[in-house]
Amino acid sequence: MRVAIASDDGKTIAPHFGKARGFIIYDVEDGKVQSEKFVENTFTGHARGLSGADHAVDRHGPILQALKDCNAVISHGMGRRIYADLRAVGIEAFVVNETDASEALSLYLRNALTDHPERGCER
Repeated sequence: MRVAIASDDGKTIAPHFGKARGFIIYDVEDGKVQSEKFVENTFTGHARGLSGADHAVDRHGPILQALKDCNAVISHGMGRRIYADLRAVGIEAFVVNETDASEALSLYLRNALTDHPERGCER
């Protein structure tokens, strides 16, 4: 299983999915982390400088492609459209209160991570 967590520093969860500096990608097998890497965010509309009308046209294709091998994506904040788009392609999306990436991953692996989609932004 593969889990991506939006992060600015490789340790804490970024406040906004699209504006995160990157993603911590965890490969997990039998409940144990097998590998962990930080991938710079060059995929989201925000990272590519899109906003307003340009952002609406983007449709999240590049980030969906970049995270296509992930089972779940975790962030502290996330727009409603990307939340829905991730779920539409079969990737679990979580908006969480946690700020520590390791703790959020641990909660996810124990099926104890609480999703707060109501905290998403409109864009």
